[in-house]
Amino acid sequence: MLVLGIETSTARSSVALVEDDHILASAALGVPRRHGEFLAPAIRFCLDQAGVGIDRVAGVTVGVGPGLYTGLRVGIATAQAIAAARQLPTVGLCGLDVLAFSARYTERRICAALDARRGEVFWAFYRPSPGGVQRLDDPRVGSVDDLAAEIDAHGHEVLVVGDAVLRYAERLSETDAQLAGPDLAWPDAADLAELALPRFHREETHPPEALRPMYLRQADAKIGWETRGRLQGGAA
Repeated sequence: MLVLGIETSTARSSVALVEDDHILASAALGVPRRHGEFLAPAIRFCLDQAGVGIDRVAGVTVGVGPGLYTGLRVGIATAQAIAAARQLPTVGLCGLDVLAFSARYTERRICAALDARRGEVFWAFYRPSPGGVQRLDDPRVGSVDDLAAEIDAHGHEVLVVGDAVLRYAERLSETDAQLAGPDLAWPDAADLAELALPRFHREETHPPEALRPMYLRQADAKIGWETRGRLQGGAA
């Protein structure tokens, strides 16, 4: 089964084509606020590199956050448009889950942490399990001090992955955690598609219109609904 992965929830955008656990093609851009310019050419590039047409794609998966509002909107809208046009099933996955999945070979507990801007961080804890990772709690948002306190209180050796490590390296280095490098700083579309594949095989999918962004802050949710209302010509 050929799956198209789209991940734009952070400052780094990526696209990938994955088939039966093989990455056929991928593309990424680490330039903030360029998601809309990147996606269409990147999807075409991946199709050309894989030597397949869009008609070969059997499912679309997209990162639904938590993350940056504009990137989430662009990625989800693109996934919805492609899936709706071809009547394809979709899978939306949490970017923190994707980040933790990319670090699944560690023996430590994993903390996936993303810069939420406004001096805050999104995070969740995981433990490695056969074939992947298991989330231990619901995703949260709070200050880096809140995150550091949770790491110290966790009682296990912890590997912290995500761009929060780059943004708050000095504060997080004061904890007992191991901090990952830039190679594990952002959720990647190839990991996203690989993680989503079993759900497609089990038919745990949704129609494209059911895709929804994951908001952990009320302010983000309010902005999202207001913008949606304006785009549809309705009241916010």
